[in-house]
Amino acid sequence: MSELAMTALLLVALLALLAGGLWVAFSLLAVGMAGIFFFSSAPLGSVMATTIWGASNSWALAALPLFIWMGEILFRSRLSEDMFTGLSPWLSHLPGRLLHVNVFGCAIFAAVSGSSAATAATIGKISMPELSRRSYPTTMMVGTLAGSATLGLLIPPSIILIVYGVATEQSIARLFIAGILPGLLLVGLFMGYVIIWSLLHKAAIPADHETTSFAQKIKRSRRLIPIVLLILGVIGSIYAGIASPTDAAAVGVLLALLLSWSSGTLTRTSFLDGLRGATITSCMIAFILAGAAFLTVAMGFTGIPRLLATWIATLNLSPHALLAVLSVFFIVLGCFLDGISVVVLTTSVIMPMVEQAGIDPLWFGIFIVLVVEMAQITPPVGFNLFVIQGQTGINILRVAAAAIPFFLLLLVALLLITMFPTIVTILPDMMKG
Repeated sequence: MSELAMTALLLVALLALLAGGLWVAFSLLAVGMAGIFFFSSAPLGSVMATTIWGASNSWALAALPLFIWMGEILFRSRLSEDMFTGLSPWLSHLPGRLLHVNVFGCAIFAAVSGSSAATAATIGKISMPELSRRSYPTTMMVGTLAGSATLGLLIPPSIILIVYGVATEQSIARLFIAGILPGLLLVGLFMGYVIIWSLLHKAAIPADHETTSFAQKIKRSRRLIPIVLLILGVIGSIYAGIASPTDAAAVGVLLALLLSWSSGTLTRTSFLDGLRGATITSCMIAFILAGAAFLTVAMGFTGIPRLLATWIATLNLSPHALLAVLSVFFIVLGCFLDGISVVVLTTSVIMPMVEQAGIDPLWFGIFIVLVVEMAQITPPVGFNLFVIQGQTGINILRVAAAAIPFFLLLLVALLLITMFPTIVTILPDMMKG
């Protein structure tokens, strides 16, 4: 059988298993087993055992459950309420007023959760009722929440960047630092859009008759200070080289527990619920990573990645043309799979092409996260859309339509980091230096 026919057969098998509802990890393992058994002479049992153990026995992977647990703890605290109370006095004078709370709230929570869906759920839980009560336009309420929640995938500590770093053997600390400026760029783009829209539709934004003194603003924002210090402590310690991502995650969990306890929200039930939620999510991701590692090795034995990389080379695509093709591929794939599955499914096949084209793997990590962010607000399986639909009861097509401007802004950010790659690389290079 030719390598092209073998590639097509394994791809069809993988898609059939996923479409049939089999867990992503089991699908990856099954296709990897089929690849080795039918298309190579490698010892299946030995390869599977050593690969899965090697993928699980990674110190870098230890940061994953800790950051997830930190997000779970703060998710069950009063963080979302504190953020609305603390941010609203400062943002009420900007065009768009409290719509900016969704943008800033998502950016802050993204820096402590690392999850897009958790960011949408947490910020939406408190901001949507408050904005509805003040008669803000539904389209902008939903759009700003759906778009800004995607920051959970990019702003460190990002779960998907940890997954990418483990899967491609890139430095997680450098990936975290690389995500800072693109994250701030997105915050600026989202704010700019809200300001322009509000200036064009002044009648749609309710007037704010509340006057707040500077002292009152400080008083209402005081609960935000510990959260900001937590974020700066976790990211700053990594950037300064004081702590590894795993060390910083452990400190983050301890500080999150202290913050939750000081706010009176840390109970036996909330503690156990947070621990249970972090365990379930971490096991799911670790299982997927193990399956993906095995599939990567299996594909290496079959020679498929080498074949695809050679084929791509024969097309004589420029790096920008390759990135355009990959963008469409990832967005389509992201319509049917969650972001973590997209990353682990594709790295074994995509990375040889990327390296052949001379594209920096660190920069490509941020690129792929931005594309996956776009898929988070793309139907039919945009997870942010489902989360917001569940909270508001609004038809998912209306939610998707409200998110379109933010999808386009993500595309603008993608073009900007492609035209000016130093947006991604300047901070990691400074850190390296």
